[in-house]
Amino acid sequence: MVEKMMQRTFGNNSAFRWNSVTFGLAGLALLLAGCERPQAAPAPAPPKVAVSRPVVREVIEWDEYTGRLVAVESVEIRARVSGYLQSIHFNDGAIVKKGHLLFVIDPRPYQADLDRANAESQLANARLDLAKSDYARAQRLLQVRAISEEEADTRAATQRQTQEQLQAARAAVAAAKLNVEFTRITAPISGRISRKFVTEGNLINGGTAQSTLLTTIVSLDPIHCYIEADERAYLKYVRLSREGKRPSSREVRNPAYLALADETGFPHKGYIDFVDNRLDPNTGTMTGRAIFPNPELTLTPGLFARVRIPGSGNYEALMIPDEAIGTDLSQKFTFVVNDQNVVEYRAVQLGPVINGLRVIREGLKPEDWVIVKGIQRARTGTKVDPERQELFPPEENFSTPDLGPTAKRDTGR
Repeated sequence: MVEKMMQRTFGNNSAFRWNSVTFGLAGLALLLAGCERPQAAPAPAPPKVAVSRPVVREVIEWDEYTGRLVAVESVEIRARVSGYLQSIHFNDGAIVKKGHLLFVIDPRPYQADLDRANAESQLANARLDLAKSDYARAQRLLQVRAISEEEADTRAATQRQTQEQLQAARAAVAAAKLNVEFTRITAPISGRISRKFVTEGNLINGGTAQSTLLTTIVSLDPIHCYIEADERAYLKYVRLSREGKRPSSREVRNPAYLALADETGFPHKGYIDFVDNRLDPNTGTMTGRAIFPNPELTLTPGLFARVRIPGSGNYEALMIPDEAIGTDLSQKFTFVVNDQNVVEYRAVQLGPVINGLRVIREGLKPEDWVIVKGIQRARTGTKVDPERQELFPPEENFSTPDLGPTAKRDTGR
């Protein structure tokens, strides 16, 4: 119909018909070109990640506690005799040696008692000499029947009596000498002395339960540190000892390391020398004690300190950086790259951090390649472009007691 209309309009002009066909084909080509689909964009390259195998080391875990320093020896200086305080021979807070003179109580009354006791002792000695002479004479006279046996027995008894009187007099002399010595109060131990609680001229009450407290002395080298372990830790140590993995501190000198509040690491080395015989029913804790040398006198009784003791035996552990560990609600996990560079999800159980690396108790193998950098770009089941690298932990021995400052008690929960 269209062709007939065009023939009526334009006649049988062949040139026009040729142009019509040409324009129709061009339009059809344009229509087909508009219906073609656009080409798809090229797929993105797999994300780059860094992977490493876990570090395998022989390690020992350490438990950390808060303890308080206590002097090995602590003495309250009290007078043994009463009297007026005559002189003081130390500076407040000074270091004193054993036997150092500290206080002097007026000795004159006790010296007078000593002089009287000496006189009585000499008198008793003279009486004994006389009684011995009388008894010897009585023995000679008794042989010739010059005196009765009763008289001889009386002189023998008198001799024995004067001997006992002499012993009593000598004991009185010894007691008087002690009282004179007690007027000079000396340091019973070496250590740091406190201030003087009584000044010169005051009356001192001594020799009783209410004797006057004059000062105190505490020893400094060595020094004790007391710690409290909860029931769970105590049971762990008991089981480790039974399994032969960690000896009991009651049987061997397990190492202990100490650090003060302003110290990094654990520079003070000692050992555990006491474990109590029962748990405190009020706190549910077991008391332990460690002893530390203190030649520089840095450790002072009363200070709080951080104490580290062995929490396990030596064992071979797999360790990775904490940055390679993710959290899925309450579950910890890592991403592992397999032979096809595909990411796999691995649930893991964590141990403590030792020398900056986290111990993995379960979930990894030594031959696994763990994503240590770029974990946020990894997805389970997707491909990645891994770059293999080695982990270089600090150059320290992981298993000896001299472990270094970064070991800490951390359960990973």
